[in-house]
Amino acid sequence: MSSDRRATLLATAALLAVTACWGSTFFLIHDLLRRVPTLDFLAVRFAIASVTLVLLAPKALGRLTRESRRQAVVLGCLYGVAQILQTSGLARTPASVSGFITGMYVVATPVFAALILRTRIGVLTWVAVALAMAGLGVLTLSGLSIGYGEALIFVSAMLYALHIVGLGAWSDARQTLGMAIVQLIVIAVICLVCTAPDGLVLPDRVGDWVSVVYMAVFAGAGAMIGQTWAQAHLPATRAAIIMSTEPVFAALFAVLLGGESATVRMVFGGLLVLAAMLLAELAPRRRIEAEVTHLTV
Repeated sequence: MSSDRRATLLATAALLAVTACWGSTFFLIHDLLRRVPTLDFLAVRFAIASVTLVLLAPKALGRLTRESRRQAVVLGCLYGVAQILQTSGLARTPASVSGFITGMYVVATPVFAALILRTRIGVLTWVAVALAMAGLGVLTLSGLSIGYGEALIFVSAMLYALHIVGLGAWSDARQTLGMAIVQLIVIAVICLVCTAPDGLVLPDRVGDWVSVVYMAVFAGAGAMIGQTWAQAHLPATRAAIIMSTEPVFAALFAVLLGGESATVRMVFGGLLVLAAMLLAELAPRRRIEAEVTHLTV
């Protein structure tokens, strides 16, 4: 096995692990947000994640080039604003609909990759995207209406897609830690600024703090490192398809740990998403499509 192929497989496994970690937080967040406002939770979560990485790797920021630092700030802004828009939309939108609309980044990513990176997207890749969207629909949708909340979530999905494309174009495996730290700091600052006018509400239960720390350290800091490193080795569209398994993992953890019951619809939707990922991994690729395009600003 060539070193490039080995790096690609490791990146795929890392991104899948990151997505599984995100999926494990859904039932925790659902419970936590009954007691802590959404923006306050996000601000605390990303602040802890930022501080954790700075303490663990204090020299990583100093190793960043000026260009990488600037790129990480842009990426952090995209992700932070997407978080704000998504959480604002969640207050006005059923969870099932919001999950499907958020998953629109799977479709938007190859479109943005084609427009911005001039990436050629093959037919089989589009088939994988369609399968992923069908699976997300089966997993999440029980009805669809279009309103203000849905519009906010749709814009956030577009920003997530731009973040995936930008991370794929700008991430450098040698500067993973530094870029992850800058992104987390920017996200934390954006969330803190948005919640500051009403004051910051902190969790008042030990169990809630355990959940927040888990989501900050593992699903925040660790996930940002994993995604940043993995996308230095994977095309943006492929990364988006892999990340579309998040609702599958969310459903799995909800059944295993959250006390929910498995349904035929859940299993069928999950199989469609997994089939999309498998197709994206096994489909023959043109060389230009397999390359990871890197840009400068």
